[in-house]
Amino acid sequence: MARYTGPKTKIARKFGEAIFGDDKSFEKRNYPPGQHGNNRRRGKKSEYAIQLMEKQKAKYTYGILERQFRGLFKKARAAQGITGEVLLQLCESRLDNVVYRMGISPSRSGARQLVSHRHITVNGELVNIPSYQLKAGDIVAVREKSKSLEAISRSLSNSSHVYEWITWNDDTKQGTYVSVPARIQIPENINEQFIVELYSK
Repeated sequence: MARYTGPKTKIARKFGEAIFGDDKSFEKRNYPPGQHGNNRRRGKKSEYAIQLMEKQKAKYTYGILERQFRGLFKKARAAQGITGEVLLQLCESRLDNVVYRMGISPSRSGARQLVSHRHITVNGELVNIPSYQLKAGDIVAVREKSKSLEAISRSLSNSSHVYEWITWNDDTKQGTYVSVPARIQIPENINEQFIVELYSK
């Protein structure tokens, strides 16, 4: 199963924001990586470079590699609605992302691992595919045997985010993916129009 396993702070510094969540190392050095740090002269970025950077940011944020991301874009382009908005909605509808949003894991990579290791059920059935696309009304829950896992309990106790398109019941350790989020409800700082322009070339 392919996924990015390289240095995360370096990537966050490249984009100038902590895209992988809280990061003490990023806070200490929130300037671009490289031998000369802040002193390096950086020319004006071309239109292509800006579009490419936005696509890379989206891929790293959601933990999706190029082939899969391109597949999602094709799906978004074929669907009704604004392509860029639909693309982000497809990313948000992934099971690993919803597990992260529900607070079951503090990071998307952690959520991906919980799904892969068979700790998560969808509508009562075990699902171990992180890219599984949820539909409105699907019930996501922690498997009965996994409810006592310390990592899950710790993450849920530290979670304070509330999203309008997701409900969560801490007693039963299950939540509902109520609806596909509107663009305004997605908190990620991504300019999806640049991604559409890049793939449309």
